[in-house]
Amino acid sequence: MKHTTQEVRLKNGARGLLVDIPGATVMSFQFQFRAGNRYVKHKDIYETAHIMEHMAFGANAQFKSEHEYEAEFTKNGAYHNAFTSDLSMVYIADCADFEWDRILKLQQVAICQPRFNNAELEAEKGNVRSELTGYLNNHSRVLWPKIQQLLGEDILTFWQRLQTINNVTLKDIKEHYARTHTADNMRFVIAGKLYGRKKEIIRMLEEWELSPGERFEVPRDELSSGNPTIIRRKEASNITFGLSMMVPRELDDDELEAMNCLDHILTGTMHSRIYGAARAKGLAYGVFSDTTAGFYDSSWDFGGQVNHETADQLFDIFVREINAVCEGNVTEKELEAAKSYALGRYQMGAQTVSQISGFYTNRYFADGVVKEYEKVPDAIRAVTCDQMVQTAKSFMDANTWVLAAVSSEEKDEIVALSDKMETLFKVKEQ
Repeated sequence: MKHTTQEVRLKNGARGLLVDIPGATVMSFQFQFRAGNRYVKHKDIYETAHIMEHMAFGANAQFKSEHEYEAEFTKNGAYHNAFTSDLSMVYIADCADFEWDRILKLQQVAICQPRFNNAELEAEKGNVRSELTGYLNNHSRVLWPKIQQLLGEDILTFWQRLQTINNVTLKDIKEHYARTHTADNMRFVIAGKLYGRKKEIIRMLEEWELSPGERFEVPRDELSSGNPTIIRRKEASNITFGLSMMVPRELDDDELEAMNCLDHILTGTMHSRIYGAARAKGLAYGVFSDTTAGFYDSSWDFGGQVNHETADQLFDIFVREINAVCEGNVTEKELEAAKSYALGRYQMGAQTVSQISGFYTNRYFADGVVKEYEKVPDAIRAVTCDQMVQTAKSFMDANTWVLAAVSSEEKDEIVALSDKMETLFKVKEQ
């Protein structure tokens, strides 16, 4: 879908993007605050942000309860939600084009005029407790926060988070809201048919009842390698594993495009070097890899599930193929295939208003950069084999990594798999 993007800075200090998509029949709204778990006042009330997010669509200046607000919001088919991460709290809504202004006003009252109360606090404590307890049954969910901890990130695991729920009071909720939900700390992306509406949208947003504040800095952790770790679950019938490698800098856009191509070559298809090879030999049903740029550090992650009897063979493939990449053994044919795939996914990624909005929010909410959609194909085509190799080698050179797993077996199994991976880094140190 063709579209144009304009960044606006409101008089109240908020900033955002207006994405005009001519002919769109849907409007998409996203509002972000740096108000996630890392910004709670202290660790004993770690779940404050999460519980507050659950209360986001409860009682407010116009509606006595979540049920009343929900009935009014959704009566014409509109959708809304919110989520909390380590750094962010994000409010989302999609609606039919004809009711965009009504939905924007309803978002205003929820975000700017909440009436937090004890009854809803206790109810949402129960819902959050149920949500996190459910995550404990998902081995992958349990695994990755532990990996973050092992590398030095100052976060809590789901089990630790559960222990803080009872400590959260209504006073904590109100304090967190007042400190984080300020105009200066708000970013937004609004996408849809905006021609002739931009001035009205800006006028409405500038009337939002948000106090001045600050755009909080992103906390920085000192990362280091962690010891191989097992999370023991008696019911685990196989190994759910995660390997995370870190480099102490933010990858630039060119490096990220290169790593996206490399991840595709390694695990993206049934004929990929690692995942494809594993499937061909019957070693593992699912393996993935992913590269993410953070503010101060970037990660190259591998994960999946494997049976105990085939784990050694799978990790031999990991070592063989990652080492081959670092030695420069990537072909132009492989790269061209990865580029072709990426170009196709790029074109398929702009079929809906929400997809287009998501393209911009990922980067804009993180560091305020407005990615240029039209330049992505050129960036993909510009990737070289040398870029992939050099970026991959930078993770080996950094030598900051950890392997962890959920398993019913003893730790020795994971230590042995970690020893295999360690040979990659020892080779690069010589």
